[in-house]
Amino acid sequence: MARFESRLAAVAAAAGIALAMAAPQSASAREQVAFRDASYSAGTIVVKTHERRLYLVLGDGTALRYPVGVGKAGKQWAGTSRITGKYVKPDWAPPAEVKRDNPRIPDLIKGGTPQNPMGVAAMTLSGGEYAIHGTNVPRSIGGYVSYGCIRMFNEDITDLYSRVGVGTTVVVQR
Repeated sequence: MARFESRLAAVAAAAGIALAMAAPQSASAREQVAFRDASYSAGTIVVKTHERRLYLVLGDGTALRYPVGVGKAGKQWAGTSRITGKYVKPDWAPPAEVKRDNPRIPDLIKGGTPQNPMGVAAMTLSGGEYAIHGTNVPRSIGGYVSYGCIRMFNEDITDLYSRVGVGTTVVVQR
């Protein structure tokens, strides 16, 4: 059994979805900060990949800033998208690229299980297989760790989830 768990952990880590063995999360990492870019209206989500931060523009010269995990080298993207769906404890089926790189990953990981990399909630984005979601590996937040998704602490995705709706504009900058 220990051998199986060791192999499963190695496969999951290779996919960026390591088993939930991390230290407990601290209080929410979000903070209100100055945000003076007038090109974004209130309610827009701006992800600054190079900062590894997500901003929810409040429209009064401020934004809520959250630390995030972003795409690793060769997996990053930039552009404008919209939230197309919101899900609590979503199931996760690895995209073809993840499955190709890690064929031992199960075809489906049920939502709410420790192995599920989506965490407590996810918001899918138009135009691809990407989402803004929680995580089962909180220590990955702040790193270049995903296949293009935006990872958040579970407390932070819960907060953001409650503040935005389907149709919200999401701008990802490198």
